[in-house]
Amino acid sequence: MALISLKSFHFCSPGAPASRRILMTLSKSLSFVSEWRKPQSYRPTAVRVLCSKDKCRDVFCRKNHVQLRMRSLSVHESVHLCGDAGSSAKADERWMDERVFFRTLKSLRTSQEIFKFLRSLEVMSDIMASGALQRISEVEVDDDGLKNPEDVLENDVFRALCFQFEFESSKLSNSGLLNALQALIKLRVDPQSTLIACLLSESEERLANRKLTVDNLCSLGESLLELKGPSCAMLEQIVSRMQEKDIENWSPREMAMVYKILQVVVGEREQYWDLLNRMNSATLTIAYQLSPKFTSVILNSLVALHQTQVVPLILALCKHSVKHVPYFTDDELVSVLEAFLFFGHREQIFTEALEKHVPKSIPTMRPETVSKVMQYFCQKKILSKPILDAVAEGFISNADSFTADQIAEYIVPFGTLNYLPPNASSLFKKLETILHTRFSQFQPHALLNLLHSCVLIQRYPVNFLPKIFSPFFLQQLQAQPPGLDRVVASQLTQLFLTVTLECPFYKGPKLLPKYQVNTFLTTRFLDVHLFKKVKSGLLYLLKKRMYFSSEVSTPYFYTIDIEIKLDEEGFMLPATQCEEVHTRIALCVDGQNRFCVNSHNLLGEEAIKQRHLQLLGYKVVQVPFFEVESIKSCRKMAEYLHKKIFPDTYGHGC
Repeated sequence: MALISLKSFHFCSPGAPASRRILMTLSKSLSFVSEWRKPQSYRPTAVRVLCSKDKCRDVFCRKNHVQLRMRSLSVHESVHLCGDAGSSAKADERWMDERVFFRTLKSLRTSQEIFKFLRSLEVMSDIMASGALQRISEVEVDDDGLKNPEDVLENDVFRALCFQFEFESSKLSNSGLLNALQALIKLRVDPQSTLIACLLSESEERLANRKLTVDNLCSLGESLLELKGPSCAMLEQIVSRMQEKDIENWSPREMAMVYKILQVVVGEREQYWDLLNRMNSATLTIAYQLSPKFTSVILNSLVALHQTQVVPLILALCKHSVKHVPYFTDDELVSVLEAFLFFGHREQIFTEALEKHVPKSIPTMRPETVSKVMQYFCQKKILSKPILDAVAEGFISNADSFTADQIAEYIVPFGTLNYLPPNASSLFKKLETILHTRFSQFQPHALLNLLHSCVLIQRYPVNFLPKIFSPFFLQQLQAQPPGLDRVVASQLTQLFLTVTLECPFYKGPKLLPKYQVNTFLTTRFLDVHLFKKVKSGLLYLLKKRMYFSSEVSTPYFYTIDIEIKLDEEGFMLPATQCEEVHTRIALCVDGQNRFCVNSHNLLGEEAIKQRHLQLLGYKVVQVPFFEVESIKSCRKMAEYLHKKIFPDTYGHGC
């Protein structure tokens, strides 16, 4: 472990006593930053730190980099090795206890407070110094980069620390070396700088010599992923070293980090499958110990690695994630939701946790996080009124700042789940205003999904349909994946049918027949078991199979589950007869998959079908699963159907 002193600027050999510490120092006044004399052979070290344009003053910005130049000490002022034990002993006397140091460091909230604290110290270990750099990165770096580049990079203490980490990298402890590397990467130090190059070179040498622990390997892997991305060759070396380690002794952090590395290096390479399988087994035993961050990281890695076969581990992680819902960051919550969607998992207690946490958090959540929450509930067919109501409120207040895709992702679930929030009038007024001003920003397929979802819940975008049915827009749809496939054509056809039946005042362009489907795809929602049960009861009631037909295609694009025909006097006609038909009865056999989960609320696709059939002249009779699931015999089912279909004759015999 190296020791850094802020006054006398001399180094103690790693062979000296005092726990093999190297004393690293700064000049008494830190004036060397501007006053050092340069030896002829020395080229100034350039540390360039990446930052956003709006965070840097022009004097520092050069192609989005901040330039920071540091000069060396003269030969006589420079580092020299001191072999006497006395120097190390004196250093020990001035060295603050690490626990006190880190406790104090954690309480500091700005880089200037941290630098002031460091100036007050005479000696500190390299671990303490690297910890200070990490704390600076925590308080000074946000999603846009370094918040105050000049205040950090021009500070004498920061520049002196960088100098010493660069030129004494070989004498640093593993933790000091790797923690410093990690912190400097987070501070957006340019990867091409000699500072980063020296730290990376030293790390690579220790990796090759097998001098790094599992924790060290994880820190290095995390830094390389941030610095060079998944293409970095050293990542495979790290995984190879990991294979030599005892997995049962890994900490949750180490397990999560190795998963993260594996997801970018495994691919189809079989040599890592054994390691992955052993990790899956070991993780199952520590799933309950995982923090929100590590739970999210591992679930995300399992998705990336397509580990669909490890069902016990997936179930354990999904159940364990419930208690972390209030503590997930936005990114972590998105990863967990994506895992639930990928693995097809659903937990009622997870839904309840989301319903408790999300509504009050929407004002502070990023729009993309809310979009992912809506996608989860939409794809899982879960009607959560608290969340949908809160999302509607957030949309009305903040939609002007959303992207076009986010606007669609917010609104589409309302149509899919067939739900109008209490403030529906304000919600769709806001949507209409946005569409008028930003129509051209929407991608064709996203716009079609958005408008189609509106008609599902009887909100009619008649002002925009002329553009939707125009040849230009249809060509755009066809040019972009998935093109004009069956689903897209069904949406267009349903829009056309909706304005024909529900908006007779619409006089704009029509959808040409070549873009229309012959039948919608709603039959895929048929509950086969329930369907057989209803047909058996109907046969018992009507005595003959000739009086009803099943899965009937109509000229109006819909498929009817069961159709019964009556003449003008109310007598049944054979299903094949087309003349003298006065009444057509459409039985909608609605299984659970036509409703929102754990709800009696029809999904939007089924609700619009039944609404349209009524407008087309059918007598619609709904047979929902929750009314007949307790009926066991054909006779009881026949009685139920008699009452539903022929209420006027029920109780008077057939």
